[in-house]
Amino acid sequence: MGSKVHLKRHLEADELHRLYKEAKDATARTHLQIIWLLTSGRSAQFVAEVTGYTPRWVSVIVGRYNEAGVAGLGDQRQFNPGARPLLDASQQRRLRDSLGDPPPDYGLWTDRSVAQWITGMLGRLIAPRRGTEYLRRLGFTRQVPRPHHAAADPLAQEVFKARFRRRVQALQQDDPATPLEVWAMDEHRVGLKPVLRRVWAPRGCRPIARGHHRFEWMYVYGFVRPSSGAVVWFLADGVGAALFSRILAAFAREVGAGAGKRVLLVLDGAGWHGAGEVEIPAGVTLEFLPRYSPELQPAERLWPLTNEAVANTHFEDLAAVDQALADRCCALADDPDRLKAVTWFHWWPQFA
Repeated sequence: MGSKVHLKRHLEADELHRLYKEAKDATARTHLQIIWLLTSGRSAQFVAEVTGYTPRWVSVIVGRYNEAGVAGLGDQRQFNPGARPLLDASQQRRLRDSLGDPPPDYGLWTDRSVAQWITGMLGRLIAPRRGTEYLRRLGFTRQVPRPHHAAADPLAQEVFKARFRRRVQALQQDDPATPLEVWAMDEHRVGLKPVLRRVWAPRGCRPIARGHHRFEWMYVYGFVRPSSGAVVWFLADGVGAALFSRILAAFAREVGAGAGKRVLLVLDGAGWHGAGEVEIPAGVTLEFLPRYSPELQPAERLWPLTNEAVANTHFEDLAAVDQALADRCCALADDPDRLKAVTWFHWWPQFA
């Protein structure tokens, strides 16, 4: 461009100088400097040398200012239309509908299979990364399915949740002078069979976990109060009605259940939980979950946390497993906020 430019006088030089000095954005500040210098009578060549812009870009900035005034200055990239999407809205709807059914090869949907679907739609080769892009664009994330027993009754589960809250409210109203706490309990078997978990490792270096399959077991009994994160642990060598009676008695003593405190304990219908010979301590009332409903059991959420103590680790005997679990349970008992975060379901009573 020549040294002379055609510049509309949207603003006077003094006003442009003020805006230039007050600008916070670096790009807008430089653009205002260019227009201020040109308005002050400086040549385009001089302005290009001072600002470090090429003469062609100075010409572009002048054109923007002439067309839109100060509003045309600064970074305008957010107004760029961008590249046309690979799939239009109609094609994206078709893809989303297709993701509800198995892929053409009857496997599982992956970034590669989605890319192959798009390839068939457009008639040209599509890279797998575009499959990942469209899965995310449609709101999909990689998740492990939550197990659900084939014999479970969803209606019975919903009825339980509604009746359970009403029962807690009724118990509180019947005897408001005696505190009521709602706990949940479950058992978890662990032993010398290795437990493998994913861990972070350097790229290209797969970690190794020593192990030796041996079928010797012990049990972790976990009692948790979801509304507070309080927890009581027991480690035992088995299960059974007699053992469960002794553990219930120890739990009642630990939490102070009796004449001065009531405890409603939610548990599953395992045979040794509801057997006739189970002795239920004073102050403790059992509330049984519907059949095949582990997803309603808050205490189920404890086991991924306790398993961290034995994951990817080889133990010589059960005594070593017992010690590792004991240390882990003590550490978790000192972190009620973490336990509350994973066990307090939205439908669980709030203050009990």
